[in-house]
Amino acid sequence: MTNSPSSDRDPRGRLSRVAIFQRLDAAIEELGNFGGMPTPAEAASIWDDIWHLEAHNSTALEGNTLVLREVKNLLDQGRAVGGKELKDYLEVRGYGDAATWVYSQARSAGDWAGDDLITLTEVRHVHQLVMEKVWQEAPHEQATTEESPGGFRRHDIHPFSGGMTPPSWVDVPPQLSSWIQDANALGREINGGLLVAERVLRLADLHARFERIHPFLDGNGRTGRLVMNLILVKLGWPPVIIFKQDRTKYLRSLDKADKGDPGPLAEVLSRSIVDNLHRLIVPNVAGPARLVPLESLASEDFSYTALRQAANRGRLDASRASDGSWRSSRHAVARYIASKYKRES
Repeated sequence: MTNSPSSDRDPRGRLSRVAIFQRLDAAIEELGNFGGMPTPAEAASIWDDIWHLEAHNSTALEGNTLVLREVKNLLDQGRAVGGKELKDYLEVRGYGDAATWVYSQARSAGDWAGDDLITLTEVRHVHQLVMEKVWQEAPHEQATTEESPGGFRRHDIHPFSGGMTPPSWVDVPPQLSSWIQDANALGREINGGLLVAERVLRLADLHARFERIHPFLDGNGRTGRLVMNLILVKLGWPPVIIFKQDRTKYLRSLDKADKGDPGPLAEVLSRSIVDNLHRLIVPNVAGPARLVPLESLASEDFSYTALRQAANRGRLDASRASDGSWRSSRHAVARYIASKYKRES
């Protein structure tokens, strides 16, 4: 039985978690119909947009002060504009280098053939790329030689504000090895047909566990998000971007996962994947006549709200799916825009 549009929303009018999981399932299936995620070599502009947004927001979650324009200038042209502290520029450069490497591992959906989904060497490599530039300028004041970028911490960590206490440093290697085994087990189960909702719940649990282990002296948040995205792009999914305005929600969901409920974190991750698919990827891989989610056709000149109103009034050729979402095509939007300007002239 198909849910009605109204039953898909919570009392605040937001899509429910179940509806988000359903949309994620449909979006992943739709991406497969379009030939899957293009690799960075096939669609550099798509990945550049993701690169800018991820580097900006993931570092901003940790207190970096660069704005998106400054991040773009730094990553694209190597120009440090804005007069910020050198540490902030080096953090973004390091994150950008690490993200570039992570994206280079991207595969189309279904191409992962059952080898290790992730290795301990890859985790350490991501951390090294994230931290090596800023470490040269501002190393952790308590760090030993063994704790330099790519090396596990040899200090115990004080409890965090939410009450979570990372394990003793002597337990980091065995716990991270167990984490690697579980991540690879998830990869094998996905190849065996694991449902999309279960995949993202398991991924959320893995992400929260990585942050609880806190394997490095510094840079665990940035490394953990990139490691999660490494798993995603190897599976042929788009990477997750946690926007800085969602920091509180993200941290709260991590806290709930620490207490045994990965559902809220899985919802945060699912919303990000669906948003990235609709806003950054589907418009670029779908043909101009293909029906795609209406939000993926929005622009600075014509917002999603304006297009939805046009669809509701019958001025834009669009159809409404059983979940209440609108779908149209680039051709249809172009015709609507042309007719609108003709009426106004």
